[in-house]
Order: sequence, then C-alpha cells, then structure tokens
Amino acid sequence: MAGRCKRLPHAFEPSTNQQSPPQFQTPSSFAGLGFGRGGTQAISCKGQHSISYTLSRNQTVVVEYTHDKDTDMFQVGRSTESPIDFVVTDTISGSQNNDEAQVTQSTISRFACRIVCDRSEPYTARIFAAGFDSSKNIFLGEKAAKWKNPDGHMDGLTTNGVLVMHPRGGFTEESQPGVWREISVCGDVYTLRETRSAQQRGKLVESETNVLQDGSLIDLCGATLLWRTADGLFHAPTQKHIEALRQEINAARPQCPVGLNTLAFPSINRKDVVEEKQPWAYLSCGHVHGYHNWGHRSDTEANERECPMCRTVGPYVPLWLGCEAGFYVDAGPPTHAFTPCGHVCSEKSAKYWSQIPLPHGTHAFHAACPFCATQLVGEQNCIKLIFQGPVD
Repeated sequence: MAGRCKRLPHAFEPSTNQQSPPQFQTPSSFAGLGFGRGGTQAISCKGQHSISYTLSRNQTVVVEYTHDKDTDMFQVGRSTESPIDFVVTDTISGSQNNDEAQVTQSTISRFACRIVCDRSEPYTARIFAAGFDSSKNIFLGEKAAKWKNPDGHMDGLTTNGVLVMHPRGGFTEESQPGVWREISVCGDVYTLRETRSAQQRGKLVESETNVLQDGSLIDLCGATLLWRTADGLFHAPTQKHIEALRQEINAARPQCPVGLNTLAFPSINRKDVVEEKQPWAYLSCGHVHGYHNWGHRSDTEANERECPMCRTVGPYVPLWLGCEAGFYVDAGPPTHAFTPCGHVCSEKSAKYWSQIPLPHGTHAFHAACPFCATQLVGEQNCIKLIFQGPVD
C-alpha cells in the first residue's frame, strides 16, 4: 500500500447539533440541494467538519462534528489530496505492472474511510466508512443508503461500502477466518448487503463493534488492507527472520531429483528475477525441481507438465519466498506453496490465507495469495513442498 502518514492535532466527534431538513430553497451554489440555515453555515465553514445526508432533491440533513483532543484521525482513500494520509490504489492480481493490466476505472472511493485512534492506552483504533474531503465535509448523495436511527441520529453507507473481517483467535497460528461485516459512516456494524452497492442496508449486528484488532482485514472494493497492531508485530516474525529462513533452506542444499543440480531461493531484492538455481515445483504433487523444458502434455496449456517423479500432471512454476513478514501468522519454516502463483511460506500461514474469502467485485469472494493477490485454485489452495536433499 502506497501512502504517507501524518499526525493530526485532533480527530472529530459528532456534536449533538443536527440540522433539520430545510424549509426554504438553497443558494444556487448548492445545485438545488436543500439545507437549514445552520447546515449551510456548517458546510461553508472551513474550520467545521460535517456530514451531509441527502434525503431528496430538496432535503439534506447536516451533522456537525466537534473537536476531540483525545484522539487522532487518519484517512484512507484513492485521493492524493492532503486530507488523505494513506493513498491506496487498486490491487492488480499477480502483481502485474504492464500497461494492459492497469485499472481503467477504480472502484476505491477517493475518501474511502477514516480510522480514529485513542491517544491514551490501550490506543484503541476504530474504523468508520467515508472520509472528510479537502473542504472538511462528507457528502452522501441521494442514491446512497442512509437512514435515521431510533435515537434520531443519521447514518449511512458509502457506494461500494467498507468491509471489515476480524479473525477469530487473533492473528496467531491458531487464527480462524471471521465473518465479513460492513461498517457504516458512524461506525456501526451491519451484515453485508445483497450486492456491494445495493441501497438496502444489512441487519445491525449489535454484538460487534468497529474496533480494529490485530489481523483485521479492511476491504475498500479494489484493495484489501491488513491491520497489524504494534503488539502483534512485536511478536511476529521479522524481515531478518524471513531472510534467516531463506539462508537456512539454501544451506541444506536441496537438489533437483533429475538434474541433480543444487537449488537456491534468490535473495529478497531479486524476487522478480528468475535465476538459474531457482527452485521450481509441480503444484499438483509438490515435488521440487530445477528448471527443465520437458514434460509438456498439451500444446494449448503451456504450463501443464507431467512430474517425472510421480507422473502427476499440473502447473509447473518457479517458487518465491513470501517476503512480507506481516502476513505470517507464525515463525515456522517455509514448507508450503500457494497455487498457482508459487509463493512459499510456513504451513500455518499458507493454510490460514487459503481459508480467507477475500471480496472480489460486487458480490464474489475467493481466496487469494497475500503476497501477489492471485486467486488461489486447487483442492487446498496450497501444497506441501517435497524437497530432495543432496546425494553426496
């Protein structure tokens, strides 16, 4: 995720002064939308944060937000304007960077969400849909899902929604996937809509909150972010540990069982260059080889090969050690590979991500490799690797 982070002087909380729907026509500068007098002042005031809920062409409810000295607010979105602290672009499956793979129209909102963090321990972080723009306003158009809660406060959802999934058991080797929920503009938790942009909201889940946990996933409809806490990262594997695992497996001198040449995972800074000693694997059986150009079983499926060890037919790809330590749920050795991309990590990390249904498009979900976002396939979405040691 590309972006920058800055510490704001304070975050904002809603005031109790909600403006009622207007009784008069607005100035022409507001394109025919209706506001109460206080609402017009709140939107035009450069120092006042507000959220505008458009109910109809002539009715808009404006909620003013007041200063909160006990929290910091950070915003996430596609916009490069100054209110955005973390600029997020669309995730391209397979880490492709060529011109043909570029996204023509992003589905990530310019001001997707905001995260409010307490300044005092335990530094609780809460997520809210939508972010304040350069005019310090949030606008929910007429077609956006919105409603008035029983206590009289307005709330709503953004067009494509902000989805959150908290893992069960924390982000550890015992983690299990949680349930995807949608977060409202005011931070309430709802079940998912029928489709991503449906106008009918899901059901309120009163037993759950918008507090982010270690390992929480945030989906912005085009990119999925992993939230790691400082304490979680303190107990997680480090980049140095991943490098030590790479050196350890290379020191064992694994060999190609056919060519008998020694194999070695390339260094992290050469992760995009296939080297001569690069280990390759048949992803249907897990046998690790050096590169060879035999075993083709089809003229149309160039990547379908027959393993010379067990005669199993399947994809034959180079192996890459997953280098982002924050994605590992444990510090185990790299023994499993995701299919069909060939990224390698620990067994428990591979099995955890293989079970995570990541949002895809407006209504689909599928598991994906955390290192390159490639959609996973196969019975288990990953395979245990079978290395052959040196024969001497």
